[in-house]
Amino acid sequence: MPSNWTNFFVRNALKNKERRSSYKDAKEYRGFIISLKRHIKDFFLITAGIFSAAFGFKGFLLTNHFIDGGATGISLLISAVTKVPLYYLIIGINIPFIILGYNVMSRQFAVKTALAISGLALVLATVSFPNITNDNLLVAVFGGFFLGAGIGLAVRGGAVIDGTEVLAIYLSRKLGTTIGDIIIVINIVIFSAAAYFLSIEIALYSMITYLAASRTLDFIVEGIEEYIGVTIVSSHSDEIREMIINKMGRGVTVYTGKRGYGKTGETRNVEIIYSVITRLEINKLNTELEKIDPNAFIVMNSVKDTKGGMIKKRPLH
Repeated sequence: MPSNWTNFFVRNALKNKERRSSYKDAKEYRGFIISLKRHIKDFFLITAGIFSAAFGFKGFLLTNHFIDGGATGISLLISAVTKVPLYYLIIGINIPFIILGYNVMSRQFAVKTALAISGLALVLATVSFPNITNDNLLVAVFGGFFLGAGIGLAVRGGAVIDGTEVLAIYLSRKLGTTIGDIIIVINIVIFSAAAYFLSIEIALYSMITYLAASRTLDFIVEGIEEYIGVTIVSSHSDEIREMIINKMGRGVTVYTGKRGYGKTGETRNVEIIYSVITRLEINKLNTELEKIDPNAFIVMNSVKDTKGGMIKKRPLH
């Protein structure tokens, strides 16, 4: 008997070990596939960003001596003043930002950024693009558009082709200011230099380029759709939850909170509903909420982007 029991436990132990090993292998394989898909997606995003930025440079900005903000603006300004090829400056100006990115962000970020900037310099040096137009306003707007799209696609791919934001993140931690404030100060210096070395007119048009690039960058990174997070506190939470699911076609999260000192002067538990909708659905949601509970407490706030859930599916009609 002891021998039989020993064999039984040994066999079970071996089976459990095999199951654990199979589960571990399957988990590692799944992780490998996810990482591979992510790297392939990042590669195509960064490549598209490189060509978009290069087209903005050579198709619009370079021949008209317009500049942008940030490291690309510094590179364009020096190129316009000294006639040094832009592809040398793109690498040289961004080297300190790559090193800073290694320390501030991560090694992977620094490697991707180095490859992206090198790729941009290579495309600028070897690929020809036609000069699209000499109209100053079109150059400023569309040059900024393609440059901003390129920077945004690279950011989506986990890299940057303009290292100014890395510097802004570093300085914001050291100085206790916001990233936006530092970027504004940097760009004031760049556009002031452009007004001095080039002309006030070019500096003004370059500001339009910067605004177009910034807005396009925001669209690419944060998404064109604007999402709204809605928090609803109501005594009719069940009806509201069913309305959002069945009529709006959106998912909800219900969590329990405590009502503070309200009209009734009492503290009690209450269900709080949270959902995310698009800005085009705000009117419909307000109408449906008015039907259920006109006194519901509603808080809405902007959401940059979403992933998963029901938000990106087609709503019910």
